[in-house]
Amino acid sequence: MRSIGVDFCKFGLTGVLAALLSLCTLPGLAKDRAIETKETALKVETVAGGLESPWGLAFLPDGRMLVTERAGRLRIVGKDGTVSEPLKGVPEVVAEGQGGLLDVALDPKFGENQLVYVSYAEAGDGGAGTAVARGRLGEDRLENVEVIWRQKPKVEGRPLHFGSRLAFGPDGKLFVTTGDRFKFDPAQDLATTLGKIVRINPDGSVPEDNPFVGQEGKLPEIYSYGHRHAQGVAIHPKTGALWETEYGPLGGDELNIVEPGKDYGWPAVSWGKHYNGKEIPDPPTRPEFTDAIKQWTPVISPSGITFYTADAIPGWQGNLLIAGLSAQGIVRLTLDGEKVTGCHGRAHSPRGARPGRRGLCLDRQGRRRDPAAQRRKPAQLNIGLRRGRGRQPRTSPRCSADFRSACSAYSDARRSCATSTRRCGRPICIPISCRTR
Repeated sequence: MRSIGVDFCKFGLTGVLAALLSLCTLPGLAKDRAIETKETALKVETVAGGLESPWGLAFLPDGRMLVTERAGRLRIVGKDGTVSEPLKGVPEVVAEGQGGLLDVALDPKFGENQLVYVSYAEAGDGGAGTAVARGRLGEDRLENVEVIWRQKPKVEGRPLHFGSRLAFGPDGKLFVTTGDRFKFDPAQDLATTLGKIVRINPDGSVPEDNPFVGQEGKLPEIYSYGHRHAQGVAIHPKTGALWETEYGPLGGDELNIVEPGKDYGWPAVSWGKHYNGKEIPDPPTRPEFTDAIKQWTPVISPSGITFYTADAIPGWQGNLLIAGLSAQGIVRLTLDGEKVTGCHGRAHSPRGARPGRRGLCLDRQGRRRDPAAQRRKPAQLNIGLRRGRGRQPRTSPRCSADFRSACSAYSDARRSCATSTRRCGRPICIPISCRTR
């Protein structure tokens, strides 16, 4: 069984599990595969095809899945792999760059109210920003859809860093991640919700126990700040704490335990560098900021995360699963309380569901193939592939020796080739870690 060309031993990852979980990025994906691991045997099966850029998913109580397509479509995937027509009533989205229809989540009382929440990039005065809407799931549509929260302010510029991951806490409050929209400094400004994690009631109102309620000049929905681009959140099954992953710049992806009112430092500190190679102070140099409990350099580009609580693989109980986009697989962390004790594995949205099941939408950038959804047995890891264009070089310095030197520290990362006659006039290879994320 061949691997995908990344030496994951250099990442300190388990080689056998790396080969297992990297299957989702290999040619011939639709073929069933059986894989032996230390903990168990897994079988990969195709569940559904025909999806375009799936970004988020949520399991319905009857085992079907709600799946978002970034272009603005929300579909239901049946247990038999049947893909529905797009549901009506979904809000209009800005499907550009990293924007579009993004995450989906069920209300904690879904059995009673049938409410579904979606996050998306929304156009408006000033540009675009993250928004959250909810509606009642009907036969073929979302009914009575209302926008319950909007990022402030909307901004112009490149359609990047919308965040948009959703998670309900044990108390029924909704956490929403937002990116800094590639604007940097607003992540430290408590008068905006750029680069923040917000906490709201299911109807969009602000909980009275939020950390900045009643403080002048500070938006009351803010729960934490100093985040760059958080695309993964999960509630710890024992402590109820919010765990979060976010992209660093050139290096320095992070895993954080989010606490109310805390500042996580971006852009004042980071474990990475700016894209032009300029240094950023390391977090320990500024103790007033809350540091990550783990960071990755080279990066894994962490997207959705989930805690494994099922019984199918006893050896994974309590582990944290992270979708690594540039790692091109699932990264599994073993934990001892709030300490990471091991990193295994080598991919958009692992999402917890009913016991024994996990869902995953993989964004395989840079290679065009038919999207598919898959099931892993006996662990029953569900994977949906999406199609996307490879990340292109941002500026002409990517063709220069200076840029290659700035990226030399990341030479262990998988390289992806791109042709740009406008910039170089010849094919060039650029580490994924060095691209805009």
